[in-house]
Amino acid sequence: MLDSKLVRTQLQDVADRLATRGYQLDVARIEALEAQRKTVQTRTEQLQAERNARSKSIGQAKQRGEDIAPLLADVDRMGSELEAGKVELEGIQSELDQLMLSLPNLPHESVPVGKDEDENVEVRRWGAPKTFDFEVKDHVALGEQHGWLDFETAAKLSGARFALMRGPIARLHRALAQFMLDLHTREHGYEEAYTPYLVQAPALQGTGQLPKFEEDLFKISRENEADLYLIPTAEVSLTNIVAGEILDAKQLPLKFVAHTPCFRSEAGASGRDTRGMIRQHQFDKVEMVQIVEPGQSFEALEGLTANAEKVLQLLELPYRVLALCTGDMGFGATKTYDLEVWVPSQDKYREISSCSNCGDFQARRMQARYRNPETGKPELVHTLNGSGLAVGRTLVAVLENYQQADGSVRVPAALKPYMGGIEVIG
Repeated sequence: MLDSKLVRTQLQDVADRLATRGYQLDVARIEALEAQRKTVQTRTEQLQAERNARSKSIGQAKQRGEDIAPLLADVDRMGSELEAGKVELEGIQSELDQLMLSLPNLPHESVPVGKDEDENVEVRRWGAPKTFDFEVKDHVALGEQHGWLDFETAAKLSGARFALMRGPIARLHRALAQFMLDLHTREHGYEEAYTPYLVQAPALQGTGQLPKFEEDLFKISRENEADLYLIPTAEVSLTNIVAGEILDAKQLPLKFVAHTPCFRSEAGASGRDTRGMIRQHQFDKVEMVQIVEPGQSFEALEGLTANAEKVLQLLELPYRVLALCTGDMGFGATKTYDLEVWVPSQDKYREISSCSNCGDFQARRMQARYRNPETGKPELVHTLNGSGLAVGRTLVAVLENYQQADGSVRVPAALKPYMGGIEVIG
C-alpha cells in the first residue's frame, strides 16, 4: 500500500496521480478523517496528561489528610473518557487503514498516461508471424482432432472453463513447464521453489489481492480455523516468503521461480474467451519473483522482462512487448511490461506474460524489509513479479504456430529433449 505519510502530506498530488489510473480518490473523506483523528488524539493526550497530574495530586492530598474522594471520582471519570477516546481513535484509524488498503499503487513517471489497453505503447517486436499455405486451425480444433484436448469431459467433471489434456498434449504441456524452469534456474539465476497452493488471507493482503479482489478468488471456509484461498498465482506464495522479515543486504537480490497451478474465478470475464484455453479457472504458470534493494528495481524489471522474452525466443514464437499505460496497469504495479505472443487463428497478439515492478507497495503491506548497510536501519524492499510464462497460453501458441496442413504439430527444437526426441505429434 501507499505510504500514509505521503498520502497525508501530498494528498492532492496523490489524488492527481491516481486519477491517471482512472481511480478517483475521496480527498474530502480522507481530510475529514484525518482532521477527526487529530482532534480526538489531541483531546486524548490532553486528558491523559490531566489524569496523570490528578493521580499525582491524590497522593499529595492523602499525605495532607484531605478528602480524596472527589479526586478519585475525577480520575475514574477521566479513565472512562480516555477509554471512549481510545475506542473512537481505533475506529477512525481502522477506516483510514481500510481506505489505504483500497488504494492502487502510484504509476512511475516513465509510465505512459492513458485510459485503457488501447493506449498502451508498443516497445519492440521479435520475430515475424508465419504465413500458412493452408487454412489455419485454432488450438481447440487441433486438440480435438486427435482427442488430445477434451473440454466436454472437463465440463462433466468441473463445469465450464476447465480443460482435460491427454496424450501428446499433456506431455507437451509438462515439457513446456520443465523447459521454462530449467531455463530460469540454469541461465537466469533463479532459485526454484515448490510452494503451497493454499494460503491464508494475510498472504493475499500482502500482495494486494485482498481485500479488493476477493470475488476473483476461490475460498475454502473452515470451521474454527482460518479460511484458505487457492492461489491465483505463485506470486502470492513466493513474494510472501519475505513477509515480516528484515533481510541482510547481502541476501539481495532474491530471485525465486515456481511452477504451480493457478486458480481464478474470472468474476469479471463473463463471455470473454469462452472457447479454448485462453481464460480458464485453472491453469499452470511458471512465475518469477524478485526481491531487490529500492535503487535496483527498475533495472531489475528490464532483466525480469528479458528473462520472460528468452522463453519465447528459444521457442521461436513471434511476440511484442508493450509498456502498459496508467489506466491498464494492475492494482499493485508501479510499472508493467506485457508480452503478447502471436496467435495465428486470431490473427493478433495475445498476452502471455505480465512483468511488473511493484516498488515498495507490496513490501509495506507485508512489512518486508532489509537493513540498509549505510544507515544500519531497516527499509522496505522492492518486489517484482512476472510470468515466465503462462504454460497453457504458451501451449496454445506452440500448437497454432507449429501446426501443419494435416493437423499434426511440429515440436519446437528447444522442447525436443523434453519430448524424448519426438519431432512431430499427431
